[in-house]
Amino acid sequence: MKEDLLHYIWQFGLYATSELATVENDILYVVHPGTHNMNAGPDFLESTLVINNQKWVGNVEIHMNASDWYLHQHEKDPNYDAVILHVVWNHDVEVYMKGNQPLPTFELKNFVSQKLLKKYKTLFRADSRWIPCDNQIGSIPSFNLKLWLERLYFERLEQKTIAVQELLETSKNDWEAVLFQMLAKSFGSRVNGEAMLAVAESIEISVLRKEMHDPLRFSALLYGQAGLLEGQIEDTYYEQLREEYLYVKHKYGLKGVSKGQLQFFRMRPHNFPTVRIAQLVSLYTQKSHLFAAIVAAKELDEYYKLFDVQVSEYWKYHFNFGKESKPSPKKLTKAFIDLLIINTILPLKFQYLKSIGKLNDGEIIHVISKIKPERNSILDKFSELGIKAENVMESQALLELKNSYCASKRCLKCAIGKILLKE
Repeated sequence: MKEDLLHYIWQFGLYATSELATVENDILYVVHPGTHNMNAGPDFLESTLVINNQKWVGNVEIHMNASDWYLHQHEKDPNYDAVILHVVWNHDVEVYMKGNQPLPTFELKNFVSQKLLKKYKTLFRADSRWIPCDNQIGSIPSFNLKLWLERLYFERLEQKTIAVQELLETSKNDWEAVLFQMLAKSFGSRVNGEAMLAVAESIEISVLRKEMHDPLRFSALLYGQAGLLEGQIEDTYYEQLREEYLYVKHKYGLKGVSKGQLQFFRMRPHNFPTVRIAQLVSLYTQKSHLFAAIVAAKELDEYYKLFDVQVSEYWKYHFNFGKESKPSPKKLTKAFIDLLIINTILPLKFQYLKSIGKLNDGEIIHVISKIKPERNSILDKFSELGIKAENVMESQALLELKNSYCASKRCLKCAIGKILLKE
């Protein structure tokens, strides 16, 4: 048994509430358990209790054993001077406050049902189950499950905004710069994401604003900073880019990127960094005021239209410089745009709207719930347990559930675990 269970029992009153008494045989009535303190100090703050008809307002400290009070040296910490009740599972020693006054103690084990303890042991038993509640999760009411999945999605979204906040700090809160950097990373995907981000960060946003309306010069900036214009290739377009890059490099005092190189090995041609950079260039040269358009978009189709761009004529016939191929438009696929929306656009928009006090959760849900769910081994396993994601909001939520709750057995923090224990 862990102390977290005692916190949970106290917080939700999962004990026999009639004829409560302290170990000193004083009658105890819990008016309010207090606010769970997630920081240093007593476990519950501003609790309201009645002990022998005397009303008390103060803090509550919870331990497995009463002796933990001394083990943690609370008697030396003034933060614990306002503790009015010591809640323990096992009263193995008397605890005294200042002035040699005994601290009222409530021994929980005499008031908690064996049924609750059995459920707890079932959830936390050490075995090879995929998730602690794999044989029970299918019994959770659909309404409760959907509410929890919605909450989990926003928890996952909050995690994704950490990267947004970090980029805002380095870009001096320039949202357009952050959008470009995040898009560059997303266009690089898993293999080239960090290298593409480094390229984007190597160019001041003021330079990009000046040059991004000129396809040739904008392309030269990106390909040059990516180290893709360093060799000699007999190709007219390549030579134009190389000449243009040498000019802008000198003009703006640019330094090449030393943080890794873009990879082509074992990649599908449509994912080559040359093609992804061409698509990024087309996006910015064909769609003006991109950040404002993203903020204004309300429907999923609006996002699809924003990213409906074609590469330049040269790249329709090439996957790499100097090597002609069969013509293809190389448009961004719907699946790729979905990934951009999930991992880049909505996290950025969520953080921006929150920063200006105009966040509307319903608008985010409206868009994300229209995208089809991802497919991977985790979601397949949930489906086997009777939990099938109907859209990408739910699939993202299930990934958060597995990785942030089930993997570390945070059942007492999980709505599903709470329902199973309360049943």
